[in-house]
Amino acid sequence: KKHKVDSAQEALVCLASGMLRRVTGSTAMNASSSRSHALSSVMVEQTTTSADGHASVLRSKFNFVDLAGSERQKRTQAEGKRLKEGIDINKGLLVLGNVISALGDTRKIGKTFVPYRDSKLTRLLKGSLGGNHKTLMIACVSPSSSNLEESLNCLRYANRAKNIKNNAVVNVDANTKFISQLNGHIVALASELLRIKECSNERSEGERLDITVDNKFSMELLSELIK
Repeated sequence: KKHKVDSAQEALVCLASGMLRRVTGSTAMNASSSRSHALSSVMVEQTTTSADGHASVLRSKFNFVDLAGSERQKRTQAEGKRLKEGIDINKGLLVLGNVISALGDTRKIGKTFVPYRDSKLTRLLKGSLGGNHKTLMIACVSPSSSNLEESLNCLRYANRAKNIKNNAVVNVDANTKFISQLNGHIVALASELLRIKECSNERSEGERLDITVDNKFSMELLSELIK
């Protein structure tokens, strides 16, 4: 569900509303266990206007993901609905793990299929996994020795994700990029004309003819760029 907001406070209200929709339940391992993964996307649009009145738009997207921990039925002692929820959680983590393995192993990069479409979670996180996003992952482990195996598995999972190499680039609209290039050319030409004018005041009368020709050429090029 999408909501348009105009301030950080309104964004926090939406986040709090989304948190209320999360489902938690009690298991033998956790009294308030998350029964699903949660994902919140924030899209920020910034509009800046230059001195000449040209407006440029910068759009950014932030994905905040809270992954539910993997569950073993023997440890959680889940039954019925809770058991089905645990199975769905593990399925999502399995697909995410397969994607991480395909992207994090240098021997497999470009040689193996990356199963982004095998789950909704990995489809939404495609940009964060080997795409043009910057990704930060926080692994949460248990301080209890009874959960040592789960903690080690979590750290191994995070270590595999650490090996993924993203290529974060700024996606620029084609028209905006073209206009920016033209503005750059205009600034460069204006600087060149100013330099020529200063040189013309210093050179002899015989040399001014060539400078006038160069000046005329620059003005013609400037007119073409403005068109």
